[in-house]
Amino acid sequence: MDSTGKISFDHIYTEPDPRAFFGTLRGLDYDIPQQAKAYFAKLIDEYRAETGVNVPTVLDLGCSYGVNAALHRCDLSMERLYDHYADGASLSRDELIARDRRMLKGVDDGVRFIGLDTSAPALDYALKAGFIDDAIHADLESEEPTEEQRALLAEADIVISTGCIGYVTEKTLVRIARESRPWMAHFVLRMFSYEPVAASLADLAYDTAGTDGVFQQRKFASEEERTQILDNLSVAGVDPQGLESGGRLYARLYVSRPDGAAADLAATLNALPLRDQG
Repeated sequence: MDSTGKISFDHIYTEPDPRAFFGTLRGLDYDIPQQAKAYFAKLIDEYRAETGVNVPTVLDLGCSYGVNAALHRCDLSMERLYDHYADGASLSRDELIARDRRMLKGVDDGVRFIGLDTSAPALDYALKAGFIDDAIHADLESEEPTEEQRALLAEADIVISTGCIGYVTEKTLVRIARESRPWMAHFVLRMFSYEPVAASLADLAYDTAGTDGVFQQRKFASEEERTQILDNLSVAGVDPQGLESGGRLYARLYVSRPDGAAADLAATLNALPLRDQG
């Protein structure tokens, strides 16, 4: 168990390729990037329409092997990615990368992706496969970004994440926000409060709003994990009945933007038809 009470999956984020990542998480029905896909696409469209930036730069916080970028760029589903890497079990890493790059041949999605992660192997793979365009290998919880990293952070128009908030706190989000004041959309497990992030961003004149509903992340990995998470939710004053009590982790989506109107943006995302209300 890690410090949050969840099973530790650190080992699958530091392998030289994503086969262990997908092989392990498939068994747990890990699906949050799939559910996030339509929301991120709509967010990008809204940003383009409002700002006139035709090719926005998206910073994927905790990007691991570039999963969110791969889903967006290749118009894939998580199930397709699970099959893709299971089918590549006998390939070398170089052959796997070459096969990934073939999926991207001819793709022009009008988005530039920067991945930020503490795992150098995951970032290296995502870059070589072509899922992300640039990478920032950093732990912004404990360190200020370098000048080179600050230059890349300053290019971010939108920041997204699908599960790292809670491990990553307001320290990281503030260090990112002060460089370029990007729009943000974060899927946050219900066991974690987004309030400290929202409050810190408010000091930078950000507005924050939550969307309706909840989103399944994955099944509990063990009875021990289930017991610990339910205890954590109880301590946090979050009622798990009908959600986590059924055996899965759930997240909420929060949007933050520097020019106000976060509630309007949340309302726009609420209008999307593909939702999981638990």
